[in-house]
This record gives sequence, structure tokens and C-alpha cells, in this order.
Amino acid sequence: MPGQQLRFEQWANFYAITSAAAATLLGLLFVVITLGAERRLKSMRPLITIYVTPAVIYFSSVLLMSALLAIPNQTRLTAVICVCLEGVAGLGYCGSLAIRRGAYEERADLFPYVLLPSAAYTLMVAGGLLLLRTPPIGLDLVAAGMLVLLGIAIRNSWAIAITVVAARD
Repeated sequence: MPGQQLRFEQWANFYAITSAAAATLLGLLFVVITLGAERRLKSMRPLITIYVTPAVIYFSSVLLMSALLAIPNQTRLTAVICVCLEGVAGLGYCGSLAIRRGAYEERADLFPYVLLPSAAYTLMVAGGLLLLRTPPIGLDLVAAGMLVLLGIAIRNSWAIAITVVAARD
């Protein structure tokens, strides 16, 4: 039954860990941005608009999904709405990045910044839809999408940090 309450207690630790990781790493990313700004790197402006913003969005998506699914008294219907709305919004964002693909310095950047995140958001939408019929599988797919986004954001943040450290203006 769509209005039936889900049992998220089993997932509480997962959401706590992923949200803490996303929030901490998001904070560290802001530290890297600040360090780049303090060095007055001219090369930071395009780096921020093209590369940092997606990492911030992906960390924020994991943090938001954890918060949404940890809402007390969540029902299947509200969980489906939350998961699918965030997944569709993420797919829309990835689509906008794909449209601006000319801004990327290398075509290889499309994979970690657009294609993999699109796959993660697709997993979330599929998981959200499966919550109606088979909640355990749906929650597994949502968790997989969250972990993929977290991994992508970590990888992209590492690339940004290396670029800031190596930059010389």
C-alpha cells in the first residue's frame, strides 16, 4: 500500500554516515576554494564555475537525500516523491552540464562530471519508483546512487585540490 509507513530504522546508520561524510567533505571543499582565493589564482574563476559547482551539488545531493529519508514518519508515497524529485532535479542539472560541455577543457571530463552523476541520479529515480512495489530493492538502489555520487564528488574534489595546489599564476 503506497501510504504505508516504511521502516527506515535499519537505514539510520547509513544515512548518518553518508550525511556526515558529505557535510564534512563539502566543508573541506570550501576550505580548498578559500585557499585558492587567498592565493589570488586567476585560474580559479573558470575552475569554480566548471568544476567546483558540480562537486558541491553532488555532496549536497547526498546530504539532502540522507536528510529527506531520515524524516520521521516517512511513508512510501512521501519517500517516492522526495527521492524522485531529487533524482529528476539531479538529472536536469547533469543535462545542463552536458549542454555546456564545450566549457570543459577535456572531453574526458564529461565522464566524471556528467555521465557518472547521471547514472547515479538515474539509480535514485529507479530506486524511488521501486519503493512503491519492493521497498528493500528501492532503498538499495537509492543507497547505491548516493554512494556513487559521494565517490564521484570525492574524486572530483581531489582533482580540484590538486589543481589548486599545482596552479601558479
